[in-house]
Amino acid sequence: MEAGKLPPELLARLLAANRVTDPRVLVGPAPGEDAAAIDMGDRVLVAKTDPITFATDEIGWYAVNVNANDVATMGAVPRWFLASVLLPEGAPEALAEGIFGDIVAACRNLGISLVGGHTEITYGLPRPVVVGCLLGEVERDGLVTSSGARPGDALVLTKGIAVEGTALLAREARAALAAAGLPGELLERAAGFLRLPGISVVRDARIACECGGVHALHDPTEGGLITGLRELAAAAGGGLRVDADAIPIFPETRAICEALKLDPLGLIASGALLAAVPPERASALLEAYRSAGVPAAAIGELTVLEEGFRLERAGRREPLPLFARDEIARYFAKCG
Repeated sequence: MEAGKLPPELLARLLAANRVTDPRVLVGPAPGEDAAAIDMGDRVLVAKTDPITFATDEIGWYAVNVNANDVATMGAVPRWFLASVLLPEGAPEALAEGIFGDIVAACRNLGISLVGGHTEITYGLPRPVVVGCLLGEVERDGLVTSSGARPGDALVLTKGIAVEGTALLAREARAALAAAGLPGELLERAAGFLRLPGISVVRDARIACECGGVHALHDPTEGGLITGLRELAAAAGGGLRVDADAIPIFPETRAICEALKLDPLGLIASGALLAAVPPERASALLEAYRSAGVPAAAIGELTVLEEGFRLERAGRREPLPLFARDEIARYFAKCG
């Protein structure tokens, strides 16, 4: 297998062998679901774990934010973070200090408490790896699941694509991008995407929940927007109609993807939030985002499974692309 997520068919087969017998588990492991949900009485505990493996720069900031995103997409408030920090042999103390500084700053920014974890210098690692685990809580009737999306739901995307992928490539592939002729000012701006517009969707998710009527929220991460859409549809058992011309793509993302011959639709897209809402609620959600200063656009709809997965571009219909792995993984594999 190649670097990236497990193939969806393999993951589904592995998860099918797991039987959750605890009746308190409201949401267990399933393709398309962002986190687990456990009934704790008047509250639901939401739990998520996610590693950071592509980034090396500000890896602690990434770790907190990507885990917080998945907790927030369940309608929960991120509360408690644990981090396993694995460092390569020979790493300087300054690397550990920098990672912990990023973790503490990101937790403080989101009102999260760092409550534990593990540290280790590990044989055979070429770069640091941070595995985050985040716990959050939500009232029982506020829980949101990807499987809650329904045929006919409008699909709303916040900010645009691809915030995380653009920042990663500007930081990790800067020499190649400069050699391709991209100006330093553009690369500086793209590297800053980590914080502006930022990879967090915690606020985006809270706005959607407060607006009301949301059926599902999903964080398109590895595999990009298209994979995130497919995951949402898989969890809901539906099909997709996606308007490619309506998808907001940052100019910096376009420039970087053109320079490296990558498709922005398959580039890791943390920083954008997908919301599935009844069509009659889409305008209200878009207005709520506009009022909050969060760019957002309606990019398609969830359909019945029999209608399949299609992309509409410049008046033409074509099959929705399938990305076997994230474009950033493909790029690094090609370079490595």
